[in-house]
Amino acid sequence: MNHIPGSSRRNFIKKLATTSAIVVAGSNVFAAKEKANFTASLKRTPASINDKINIALIGAGGMGTQDTLTALKVPGVKLVAVCDLYDGRLKDAKDKWGADIFTTRSYKEILNRKDVDAVIVGTPDHWHQQISINAMRAGKHVYCEKPMVHSITEGPAVIKAQKETGKIFQVGSQGVSSLGNEKAKQLLADGAIGELNYAEGFWARHSPTGAWQYPIPADASAQNVDWETYISNTNKRPFDATRFFRWRNYTDYGTGMAGDLFVHLFSSLHFITNSLGPEKIYAAGGLRYWKDGREVPDVLLGTFDYPKSHAHAPFNLSLRCNFVDGTSGTTYLKLVGSEGSMDITWDSVTLKRNKTIESDDPFYIEQMRKAGTPVSERKRILPPEEYTFAAEKDYKGGPYDHFVNFFNAIKNGGKVAEDAVFGYRACAPALLCNDSYNQDTAIRWNPEAMQLIKK
Repeated sequence: MNHIPGSSRRNFIKKLATTSAIVVAGSNVFAAKEKANFTASLKRTPASINDKINIALIGAGGMGTQDTLTALKVPGVKLVAVCDLYDGRLKDAKDKWGADIFTTRSYKEILNRKDVDAVIVGTPDHWHQQISINAMRAGKHVYCEKPMVHSITEGPAVIKAQKETGKIFQVGSQGVSSLGNEKAKQLLADGAIGELNYAEGFWARHSPTGAWQYPIPADASAQNVDWETYISNTNKRPFDATRFFRWRNYTDYGTGMAGDLFVHLFSSLHFITNSLGPEKIYAAGGLRYWKDGREVPDVLLGTFDYPKSHAHAPFNLSLRCNFVDGTSGTTYLKLVGSEGSMDITWDSVTLKRNKTIESDDPFYIEQMRKAGTPVSERKRILPPEEYTFAAEKDYKGGPYDHFVNFFNAIKNGGKVAEDAVFGYRACAPALLCNDSYNQDTAIRWNPEAMQLIKK
């Protein structure tokens, strides 16, 4: 698609006027032609899962625990089992969720249980593929934390397992199900920013835990950590508590900043634009601050070329991640088009649209006349109109919505937005960022066939 037709732009303006009915602006109802700024509320219908779904957690670290806490907020969901390789987490699970919770170090014992309908895979990245495949082949539905796989060679097998088993498989880039992403998708389709030509995303952290210096329990030892299982599918080495509890810093187990954070931005971007992914990837960065033995950079920049597709014109993407940011905590995704831009979070969208009027400036008119500019094009650009679409205060958030979508698909035999194919197309360019950084070269990727293009 090379052009947003005028009908799409008119459709956007029409919908914008309709949206204004839920906006309160003093005593006046907003009119699109009269005001430059407004805020509209985004609403979500409460979830209703009537059938009980039993879940188990595999990998009870920080993210796995948070996922489980969120999943249990959905009506009709019950936790029956927890697996982890550190005994301290199994004790914490019983303290948190009840003494009757079944706990084990072996994920295969979880998969053998007939009372488990679905599993949350919250393990380090290097176990995502194997556990996800084994779980689906054991008849379990799977919610797998991002990135879907540890390397691009692992993706096709997960896709194959999902297709062959028919199980619901969802990757945990929670923003995909958020109100913010959904509104941005609608606005883009309605022509709100014209033709997309550029996008950028940024993620910053500075605190120790935000930079993956996770706490190491004082009692951590080879006796209460199943180290041999942990490293059984990667390089063998003696017990190292730092590598177990701060695994994101090491390439044997984690996927660096790109696999942890870029993949969220790819997921949101692909959902909003219906894109299949970039065809060219280049990354640069370095280890600037966290000299703690980690093997991955703490500042990473990525640039990506997106080809023309049935869904969008060609555009460029720039992603940045900084673990040394003194301001800390900043994150955003911006889409820029020929007629405006959108700043997108999981809870809101701020839309800015270019606006022009006929100029009455004599000097400007004379210069345009001398330049041979037709009268019809002698317009002056005004400050952009700004519209904010914000989630209502009681909105439970993208992570909650993501689990609602997962459980609804299980109950109704439906589909999820972030299945194995979507998850692979989101994580592949993130993982290729690491390859580009390590090899100091641009990498070509076929987003439709999901294959590397060899030079």
